[in-house]
Amino acid sequence: MASYGYLTAVMAATLVSTATVVSQEVGGPVEQVGVMVGQVVEHHLTGCHLVLITTTQHSHVFSSIIRHMGAEAGVVVEAGWMLSQDQLTQDHLLQGLWGDTRTTCRALILDLTTSNSTDLVFRLLESSGMWKLSETLVLVMGGSEGVEDVLLHYDLRNTVHAFYMALTLHDLPLQNLPRLANSRLGKTLMQEVSERVWVYRRCLYCNNGEADVQLIHKWNLTSLPQHTDDLFFHEQFHNFFGHKIQFSAVRFFPYMAFTLNSNESGSTVTLRDSLDARLLSVFAHTLNFSLDIREQPQRAWGSQKNGKFNGMLGQLQREEVDIGGPVSPQAERVRIIEFLGAYEIDVLSIVSLKPTPLPQHLSLMRPFAGELWVALLMSVVAWGVSLWFIHRARRWFAGGRGVKFTTAFLYGWGALLERPPSNPSVSDSGKVLVGWWLVFCVVMITGFRSSLISHLTVQGRTQSPETFEDLLDRSNWKWGIEHWMMRGMPKEYFSKHTDPVVKEINKKMEVLTADEALRKVKEGSYSLFSPKYHITVIIDSKYTNSYGQTPFYISKRGIVLIASFGWSFRKGSPYYTRFLQLKSRLEDAGIIQQWASEVISARVRENRAAAALDPQATLEDSREMTLGLHHLQGALYLLILGCSIACLILLKENFAQTRSSRSGNVSSI
Repeated sequence: MASYGYLTAVMAATLVSTATVVSQEVGGPVEQVGVMVGQVVEHHLTGCHLVLITTTQHSHVFSSIIRHMGAEAGVVVEAGWMLSQDQLTQDHLLQGLWGDTRTTCRALILDLTTSNSTDLVFRLLESSGMWKLSETLVLVMGGSEGVEDVLLHYDLRNTVHAFYMALTLHDLPLQNLPRLANSRLGKTLMQEVSERVWVYRRCLYCNNGEADVQLIHKWNLTSLPQHTDDLFFHEQFHNFFGHKIQFSAVRFFPYMAFTLNSNESGSTVTLRDSLDARLLSVFAHTLNFSLDIREQPQRAWGSQKNGKFNGMLGQLQREEVDIGGPVSPQAERVRIIEFLGAYEIDVLSIVSLKPTPLPQHLSLMRPFAGELWVALLMSVVAWGVSLWFIHRARRWFAGGRGVKFTTAFLYGWGALLERPPSNPSVSDSGKVLVGWWLVFCVVMITGFRSSLISHLTVQGRTQSPETFEDLLDRSNWKWGIEHWMMRGMPKEYFSKHTDPVVKEINKKMEVLTADEALRKVKEGSYSLFSPKYHITVIIDSKYTNSYGQTPFYISKRGIVLIASFGWSFRKGSPYYTRFLQLKSRLEDAGIIQQWASEVISARVRENRAAAALDPQATLEDSREMTLGLHHLQGALYLLILGCSIACLILLKENFAQTRSSRSGNVSSI
C-alpha cells in the first residue's frame, strides 16, 4: 500500500491547494456541484474506496468536490501526469489505485468539465484494469456534449452503475467566472445554467438487449439536497431484454450434452437434457436473455503457455465468449476468469467386480475372528492345566485321588461342545473352577451359535477396493483410467501429486476405453478409475438388467480431484453476481441435486431403449435362500479331519502295543 499513500499525497496536495484558491474566487454553480457530489458520497458511498480522476490539475469543479466530501478518503489522480510517467512508475502507482482484496465497495468520480478529450482518462482506466471491476460505481461530470461517447465507451462495457452529470458549466470558461459573477450578464448566465444539470444513466440491456443511455433526472443546483435513492439503486438484472449471451460448450455428461447443428468447427449446437440445459433454460426464462451456444472448436478446456490460454479458457481470456462450461477452477485459471460453482462435484470412483461370496469351507470358522479362536484354544489348555495343578497340589498336601491332564482337558473341551463328561473334580476348589468354566462356555457357545446362524443365512462376501491403499494392498491387482480423462485435471492430479501412494498408482496406471476396462474388470483382479456420474450411466445402460443387478461395484468413497465444477465467466462479467444468486437459490432448495438424478435416469432409459437390452442378461439367482451341502461343507471337512487324527492315534497305539509285546517276549526268553 506504499504506492497508494504516495499517489494520494502527490495528487491531493496539488488539488487541495487549488481548492483553497478557487473557494475564494468561485461560488455559485461550481460550489453547488461540490455540494451535490458530496451529498451523493455521504448518502450512498460511505465507507467506499473513492478514486477521483481529472484531466487537469486546475479543475475548479473537482476542487469544490474535494472540499465537500467530508471525511471520506480516496485516491486523487491527474490522468495526464500519471500517463507521463515511465511504465515501471505507472505499474507501481496503479497497484493501490482500486484498494486491495479486502475492498468491497469502490466508486470512481471523473471530471471532464475542463476538457473535451477523454482519451487520457480511458487510457488510464484501461491500464488500471477498471473493466474487471464491474461493481464499481462511476460518476462522470462533463459538458452536455459527448454523453453517449463516455457512457458507451468500451472501457465501461462491464460497469453496472455509470452516471453522467451534464453540466452547462462546461460551455463557460471557468477562469472567467469570478469576473462574470460581478456583471449583470454573468449573474443571468449563472442563474440560467443552474437550472440545466441533466443526469444520464447507462443501462446495460434496455436497447433490445444492448447498452443505451437514458435521461433520468433534471436537477436544479439551487435547490439542494436532491433525492438520489432511485438513482443509485436501480436493478439492472431483472430483465435483459433479449440480450444474447455467447456460450462455449464442451461435452461432459451429465453436465453438458448437445448435438451439433453442422459439421463445421465451432458450430452452433442443440442442447440435450442435461444439468446445463436445465439451468440455462431457467436462467434465460427468468432474466429474459437469449443464448448463442457453440461447441468449443478444439473441444478442450485449454492450457496455459506464456500467460496465454488456448481452448475455452483462451476464448474467455480474449473475450470472444461470455460464458464457458463445464469447467473446474485452478490457480492459473481464476486469474483470467470468474468461476461459478454450478453443480455438485463429481468424484473419481473405483469400479471393480462386485463382491463375491466367501469360500464355504471356512463358514464354520467365520463366526469368530482368528485371534478369538487362538484365545479360545489357549483358554481350554490353560483351564485344563489349572484343574490338573489344583488336584496335584491337594494330593501333595492332603493326599487323595488326583486328576489326569487328559481328563481335565477333555472335560474343558466337552463343556464347550455342550457334552461334558462326568465332573472329574473331587475338591471344593476344583468344583469352583469347573463352575466358572461352565459360565464361560455358556457365553462362548451362545455367541458362536448366533453368529454361525447369521453367517449361514446371509453369506459373507469379499471386500471390493474403496481406496488407493486397498488397491496397493492386493497382490497381482491392476487398474486403468479412461483416455479422455488424462487431458485435464485428473492428469495433473496424478502426475503432480506428492503422496507416495498416488505416485505408485500413477506409475502402474493403464489408459484405455471404458468398454475395454470393464471387460477386464469382469475377468477379475482389475479396477477402473472413472467419474461416478459418467460411469454410472455406462454401467446402468449396458451392464445392468431391469432388476437393477450388475456385476460391477462402484466404490462408495470417492476421490475428490477438484474442489468445484461449474461455469467460467469472462473477467468483469456484470451479471456474474445475478447468476450466482439464482444458482444459490436452486441449490439451497435441492433442485440441482434432484435434476442430476433425473438427468442420469433419463439418459439410462434412453440408452437402454436404443440398445434393446435383454432384461435377463445379468440376472442372478434370486431364489429363496436354503442351506445346502456346500454351505455346511466345513462340518464335513472337520469330521474327516477328526477321523484322520483318530486313525493316526490308533496306528500309534497299535505300534506302541506291538513294541511292548515284543519287549515282553524277549524278557521272558
